[in-house]
Amino acid sequence: MSGSGSYPAIPSPRPGFTLTFGASAYTIPSTAAMATAREARRGILVFLLLTFALSSIFYYLILSAGRLSAGGGNYVLGLMWSPGMAALLTRLLFQRNLRGQGWGWGRWRYQLLSYALPLLYAAVVYIPIWLTGLGAFNPSFFDQVALRFGWEQTSQLALLLKYLGFAATVGVAGSCLSALGEELGWRGFLVPELMKLTSFSRTCWLSGAIWALWHYPVLLLADYRGAGPLWYSLLCFTVMVLGISFLFAWMRLKSGSVWTGMFLHATHNLFIQGVFDPLTADTGITGLLIGEFGVGLAIVGILVGYFSWRQRHQLPQS
Repeated sequence: MSGSGSYPAIPSPRPGFTLTFGASAYTIPSTAAMATAREARRGILVFLLLTFALSSIFYYLILSAGRLSAGGGNYVLGLMWSPGMAALLTRLLFQRNLRGQGWGWGRWRYQLLSYALPLLYAAVVYIPIWLTGLGAFNPSFFDQVALRFGWEQTSQLALLLKYLGFAATVGVAGSCLSALGEELGWRGFLVPELMKLTSFSRTCWLSGAIWALWHYPVLLLADYRGAGPLWYSLLCFTVMVLGISFLFAWMRLKSGSVWTGMFLHATHNLFIQGVFDPLTADTGITGLLIGEFGVGLAIVGILVGYFSWRQRHQLPQS
């Protein structure tokens, strides 16, 4: 073998090029891509700092009282709007505008699905519990609703139908007001910014973990918990939130609209906390099965998350 021959020069990699060596390929990110990633990291950090700074005001007010109902529910409303306000402030600081939040409506099918899906996955939990006797219809529910709405002369079936109609319209509208605050933060800002840095799966895990942790102060130190021990409530709630985070993120990215998150969040809260839970009477272990702190929604959350993850190939490529 002769050593006097000359070798061809290896071209310098240009940003954004893919170099191939044998069976391996290496992508050199472009300067613009690196700048975008750097900006996204900075934005996420500022968003999280602002979120927890604003939230700490309402954590203090709620924890001082020891209950979520303190302040007539206004403390909780302020807490739920802390991520949204942090997101809007972060957009203004970095972009000088509010673009990128997903203000567009998108296709109607995604809005309607977002409205209906929490009702469906909640029904998957509660109906078998009622049918098997692990829970029962709560007879006092009808008396409470009749007294609250002035429907004392109404039959139980008519009262239930009227209440469901009211909850599904006026109730959801009110729930949207508070849910939008969180969703402007978690799905309006955090999810699309994380997608600039990592995969759909990691985006869901990270955003879901942050979402769950944000609830921990009121879960650990106030009265936001279930019938079981604290560790059980914490575990079931965390699993449920991580699971449905995949659905919430998928809908946001597929539709391009933050309003899907608002509907998912609003109907989840309204139908579970305002309809299914009060409709269900305890027959022994019911409290360990139902609600956001029961194993039923934790299991359904895993299934919903898995199905959403399986559909990740349908998402638009960034």
